[in-house]
Amino acid sequence: MSIAQVEFDYLRRLVRDYSAIEIDAGKEYLAELRLSPLLVEHGARSVQEFLQSLRTQQVGCVHRRVVDAMTNNETWFFRDHHPFGTLSSQIIPEMITRRASERRLHIWSAACSTGQEPYSIAMILHERFQIPGWQHSILATDIAESVLARARSGLYSQLEINRGLPANLLVRYFLRDGANWAVRPEVRNMVLFQMMNLAEAWKSLPPMDIVLMRNVLIYFNVPIRRQILAWVRRVLRPDGYLLLGSAETTLSLDGNFERVPFEKCAFYRVRDTL
Repeated sequence: MSIAQVEFDYLRRLVRDYSAIEIDAGKEYLAELRLSPLLVEHGARSVQEFLQSLRTQQVGCVHRRVVDAMTNNETWFFRDHHPFGTLSSQIIPEMITRRASERRLHIWSAACSTGQEPYSIAMILHERFQIPGWQHSILATDIAESVLARARSGLYSQLEINRGLPANLLVRYFLRDGANWAVRPEVRNMVLFQMMNLAEAWKSLPPMDIVLMRNVLIYFNVPIRRQILAWVRRVLRPDGYLLLGSAETTLSLDGNFERVPFEKCAFYRVRDTL
Protein backbone atom coordinates (compact mmCIF):
# COMPACT_ATOMS: atom_id res chain seq x y z
CA MET A 1 0.00 0.00 0.00
CA SER A 2 1.47 3.35 -1.04
CA ILE A 3 1.64 6.25 1.40
CA ALA A 4 -1.32 8.60 1.13
CA GLN A 5 -0.59 12.32 0.90
CA VAL A 6 -2.21 13.06 4.27
CA GLU A 7 0.08 10.57 6.05
CA PHE A 8 3.18 11.78 4.24
CA ASP A 9 2.36 15.41 5.07
CA TYR A 10 1.94 14.37 8.71
CA LEU A 11 5.37 12.72 8.64
CA ARG A 12 6.97 15.82 7.13
CA ARG A 13 5.42 18.02 9.85
CA LEU A 14 6.52 15.61 12.59
CA VAL A 15 10.13 15.60 11.39
CA ARG A 16 10.15 19.37 10.86
CA ASP A 17 8.63 20.10 14.29
CA TYR A 18 11.07 17.92 16.21
CA SER A 19 14.27 18.34 14.22
CA ALA A 20 13.75 21.37 11.91
CA ILE A 21 14.82 19.08 9.06
CA GLU A 22 12.85 19.54 5.85
CA ILE A 23 11.76 16.46 3.90
CA ASP A 24 11.04 17.40 0.31
CA ALA A 25 7.71 16.69 -1.32
CA GLY A 26 7.76 13.56 -3.44
CA LYS A 27 10.08 11.65 -1.09
CA GLU A 28 7.52 9.02 -0.08
CA TYR A 29 9.99 6.34 -1.21
CA LEU A 30 12.39 7.58 1.50
CA ALA A 31 9.75 7.00 4.17
CA GLU A 32 9.13 3.49 2.82
CA LEU A 33 12.85 2.71 2.96
CA ARG A 34 13.62 4.12 6.40
CA LEU A 35 10.44 3.24 8.30
CA SER A 36 10.01 -0.33 7.04
CA PRO A 37 12.30 -1.79 9.75
CA LEU A 38 9.87 -0.49 12.42
CA LEU A 39 6.78 -2.23 11.03
CA VAL A 40 7.14 -5.71 12.55
CA GLU A 41 7.97 -4.30 15.97
CA HIS A 42 4.77 -2.23 15.95
CA GLY A 43 2.48 -4.76 14.28
CA ALA A 44 1.87 -2.74 11.13
CA ARG A 45 1.50 -4.30 7.69
CA SER A 46 2.65 -1.23 5.77
CA VAL A 47 4.23 2.17 6.28
CA GLN A 48 0.88 3.70 5.40
CA GLU A 49 -0.81 1.78 8.24
CA PHE A 50 2.02 2.63 10.61
CA LEU A 51 1.70 6.37 9.92
CA GLN A 52 -2.08 6.21 10.26
CA SER A 53 -1.60 4.73 13.72
CA LEU A 54 0.96 7.37 14.70
CA ARG A 55 -1.45 10.16 13.83
CA THR A 56 -3.94 8.89 16.42
CA GLN A 57 -1.39 8.61 19.25
CA GLN A 58 0.03 11.16 21.63
CA VAL A 59 3.57 12.05 20.65
CA GLY A 60 6.00 9.78 22.50
CA CYS A 61 9.03 7.56 22.11
CA VAL A 62 7.75 5.87 18.94
CA HIS A 63 7.45 9.25 17.24
CA ARG A 64 10.97 10.05 18.40
CA ARG A 65 12.23 6.87 16.78
CA VAL A 66 10.47 7.80 13.56
CA VAL A 67 12.22 11.17 13.52
CA ASP A 68 15.54 9.43 14.19
CA ALA A 69 14.90 6.99 11.34
CA MET A 70 14.12 9.81 8.91
CA THR A 71 17.35 11.72 9.54
CA ASN A 72 20.20 11.06 7.13
CA ASN A 73 22.95 9.03 8.83
CA GLU A 74 25.22 8.54 5.82
CA THR A 75 28.85 8.67 6.92
CA TRP A 76 32.15 6.83 6.68
CA PHE A 77 35.72 7.01 7.98
CA PHE A 78 37.79 9.91 6.63
CA ARG A 79 34.89 10.94 4.41
CA ASP A 80 36.04 12.82 1.28
CA HIS A 81 39.65 12.36 2.43
CA HIS A 82 40.99 15.86 1.58
CA PRO A 83 39.56 17.74 4.61
CA PHE A 84 41.19 15.22 6.95
CA GLY A 85 44.50 15.61 5.15
CA THR A 86 44.24 19.38 5.62
CA LEU A 87 43.32 18.96 9.28
CA SER A 88 46.36 16.76 9.83
CA SER A 89 48.91 18.75 7.83
CA GLN A 90 47.79 22.37 8.37
CA ILE A 91 44.80 23.13 10.60
CA ILE A 92 45.69 21.15 13.72
CA PRO A 93 49.42 22.11 13.62
CA GLU A 94 48.41 25.77 13.34
CA MET A 95 45.97 25.47 16.25
CA ILE A 96 48.58 23.72 18.39
CA THR A 97 51.00 26.57 17.76
CA ARG A 98 48.34 29.14 18.62
CA ARG A 99 47.29 27.26 21.79
CA ALA A 100 50.84 26.64 23.05
CA SER A 101 50.19 28.52 26.29
CA GLU A 102 46.87 26.76 26.96
CA ARG A 103 47.93 23.27 25.82
CA ARG A 104 44.35 22.27 25.03
CA LEU A 105 42.42 21.81 21.81
CA HIS A 106 38.60 21.71 21.58
CA ILE A 107 37.09 20.07 18.48
CA TRP A 108 33.37 19.60 17.78
CA SER A 109 31.95 17.09 15.31
CA ALA A 110 28.33 18.19 14.84
CA ALA A 111 25.77 15.79 13.34
CA CYS A 112 28.30 13.00 13.90
CA SER A 113 25.93 10.12 13.05
CA THR A 114 27.42 6.72 13.97
CA GLY A 115 30.77 8.20 14.95
CA GLN A 116 33.13 7.61 12.03
CA GLU A 117 33.98 11.32 11.74
CA PRO A 118 34.98 11.98 15.38
CA TYR A 119 36.86 8.68 15.56
CA SER A 120 38.73 9.67 12.38
CA ILE A 121 39.75 12.91 14.12
CA ALA A 122 40.75 10.99 17.25
CA MET A 123 42.99 8.69 15.20
CA ILE A 124 44.69 11.71 13.60
CA LEU A 125 45.36 13.22 17.02
CA HIS A 126 46.60 9.92 18.44
CA GLU A 127 48.85 9.30 15.43
CA ARG A 128 50.46 12.69 15.05
CA PHE A 129 49.74 14.94 18.02
CA GLN A 130 50.39 12.98 21.21
CA ILE A 131 52.20 15.85 22.92
CA PRO A 132 53.09 15.58 26.65
CA GLY A 133 50.97 17.91 28.77
CA TRP A 134 48.36 18.50 26.07
CA GLN A 135 44.65 17.70 26.28
CA HIS A 136 42.56 17.06 23.17
CA SER A 137 38.80 17.30 23.65
CA ILE A 138 36.48 15.93 20.94
CA LEU A 139 32.75 16.56 21.36
CA ALA A 140 30.48 14.62 19.00
CA THR A 141 26.76 15.41 18.83
CA ASP A 142 23.74 14.18 16.92
CA ILE A 143 19.97 14.51 17.18
CA ALA A 144 19.36 10.73 16.94
CA GLU A 145 19.92 8.81 20.16
CA SER A 146 19.86 5.53 18.23
CA VAL A 147 22.92 6.42 16.17
CA LEU A 148 24.68 7.91 19.19
CA ALA A 149 24.28 4.57 20.98
CA ARG A 150 26.02 2.88 18.05
CA ALA A 151 28.74 5.52 18.03
CA ARG A 152 29.41 5.10 21.75
CA SER A 153 29.75 1.34 21.30
CA GLY A 154 32.55 1.84 18.78
CA LEU A 155 31.48 -1.31 16.92
CA TYR A 156 31.55 -1.36 13.11
CA SER A 157 30.78 -3.97 10.49
CA GLN A 158 33.30 -5.08 7.89
CA LEU A 159 31.39 -3.06 5.29
CA GLU A 160 31.67 0.09 7.42
CA ILE A 161 35.37 -0.56 7.99
CA ASN A 162 35.92 -0.95 4.25
CA ARG A 163 34.47 2.52 3.64
CA GLY A 164 37.46 4.79 4.02
CA LEU A 165 39.53 3.30 6.85
CA PRO A 166 43.20 2.75 5.87
CA ALA A 167 44.53 -0.73 6.63
CA ASN A 168 47.33 0.57 8.85
CA LEU A 169 44.84 2.40 11.09
CA LEU A 170 42.61 -0.67 11.25
CA VAL A 171 45.54 -2.70 12.59
CA ARG A 172 46.54 -0.05 15.15
CA TYR A 173 43.20 1.16 16.44
CA PHE A 174 40.66 -1.67 16.09
CA LEU A 175 40.15 -5.10 17.62
CA ARG A 176 38.15 -8.02 16.24
CA ASP A 177 34.79 -8.48 17.98
CA GLY A 178 33.05 -11.45 16.37
CA ALA A 179 32.01 -10.37 12.88
CA ASN A 180 32.61 -6.71 13.76
CA TRP A 181 35.52 -4.44 14.61
CA ALA A 182 35.76 -2.48 17.87
CA VAL A 183 37.53 0.86 18.29
CA ARG A 184 40.32 0.48 20.83
CA PRO A 185 39.64 2.20 24.20
CA GLU A 186 42.48 4.70 23.79
CA VAL A 187 40.67 6.17 20.78
CA ARG A 188 37.08 5.63 21.92
CA ASN A 189 37.78 7.41 25.21
CA MET A 190 38.94 10.53 23.36
CA VAL A 191 35.38 11.27 22.16
CA LEU A 192 32.42 12.48 24.22
CA PHE A 193 29.07 11.78 22.55
CA GLN A 194 26.01 13.89 23.40
CA MET A 195 22.51 14.30 22.01
CA MET A 196 21.92 17.75 20.50
CA ASN A 197 19.41 19.35 18.17
CA LEU A 198 21.29 21.96 16.14
CA ALA A 199 18.06 23.88 15.49
CA GLU A 200 17.40 24.45 19.21
CA ALA A 201 19.25 26.94 21.43
CA TRP A 202 22.73 25.64 22.23
CA LYS A 203 23.72 25.28 25.86
CA SER A 204 26.93 24.52 27.75
CA LEU A 205 29.31 24.38 24.80
CA PRO A 206 32.92 25.42 25.48
CA PRO A 207 34.70 27.73 23.04
CA MET A 208 35.71 25.61 20.05
CA ASP A 209 38.94 25.71 18.06
CA ILE A 210 37.64 23.55 15.19
CA VAL A 211 34.01 22.83 14.26
CA LEU A 212 33.05 20.19 11.70
CA MET A 213 29.45 20.64 10.57
CA ARG A 214 29.44 18.72 7.33
CA ASN A 215 26.49 17.88 5.10
CA VAL A 216 23.83 18.96 7.59
CA LEU A 217 22.92 22.59 6.79
CA ILE A 218 21.46 21.43 3.45
CA TYR A 219 18.61 19.72 5.34
CA PHE A 220 17.41 22.95 6.99
CA ASN A 221 15.53 25.89 5.53
CA VAL A 222 17.35 29.19 5.04
CA PRO A 223 16.28 30.91 8.33
CA ILE A 224 17.44 27.88 10.35
CA ARG A 225 20.76 27.78 8.45
CA ARG A 226 21.34 31.44 9.28
CA GLN A 227 20.50 30.88 12.94
CA ILE A 228 22.87 27.91 13.18
CA LEU A 229 25.73 29.86 11.59
CA ALA A 230 25.11 32.74 14.01
CA TRP A 231 25.36 30.28 16.90
CA VAL A 232 28.54 28.81 15.41
CA ARG A 233 30.08 32.28 15.51
CA ARG A 234 29.37 32.44 19.25
CA VAL A 235 31.17 29.19 20.07
CA LEU A 236 33.97 29.31 17.49
CA ARG A 237 37.04 31.09 18.80
CA PRO A 238 38.04 34.13 16.71
CA ASP A 239 40.96 32.31 15.09
CA GLY A 240 39.19 28.94 14.88
CA TYR A 241 38.05 27.04 11.80
CA LEU A 242 34.66 25.81 10.57
CA LEU A 243 34.40 22.96 8.07
CA LEU A 244 31.20 22.51 6.05
CA GLY A 245 30.28 19.88 3.47
CA SER A 246 31.65 20.24 -0.03
CA ALA A 247 28.22 21.34 -1.33
CA GLU A 248 27.65 23.82 1.51
CA THR A 249 28.66 27.44 1.94
CA THR A 250 28.09 30.46 4.16
CA LEU A 251 27.62 32.61 1.05
CA SER A 252 24.31 34.53 1.13
CA LEU A 253 23.68 33.15 4.62
CA ASP A 254 26.20 34.85 6.91
CA GLY A 255 28.58 37.55 5.74
CA ASN A 256 30.57 37.32 8.96
CA PHE A 257 32.45 34.27 7.68
CA GLU A 258 35.29 34.26 5.19
CA ARG A 259 36.29 31.27 3.09
CA VAL A 260 39.87 30.09 3.61
CA PRO A 261 41.02 27.96 0.64
CA PHE A 262 43.59 25.21 1.00
CA GLU A 263 45.01 23.02 -1.73
CA LYS A 264 42.03 20.68 -2.18
CA CYS A 265 39.36 21.94 0.21
CA ALA A 266 38.26 25.05 2.08
CA PHE A 267 37.48 25.95 5.67
CA TYR A 268 35.77 29.05 7.09
CA ARG A 269 36.78 31.58 9.71
CA VAL A 270 34.94 34.41 11.40
CA ARG A 271 35.80 37.56 9.49
CA ASP A 272 38.01 40.03 11.35
CA THR A 273 35.85 43.10 11.93
CA LEU A 274 38.61 45.31 13.33
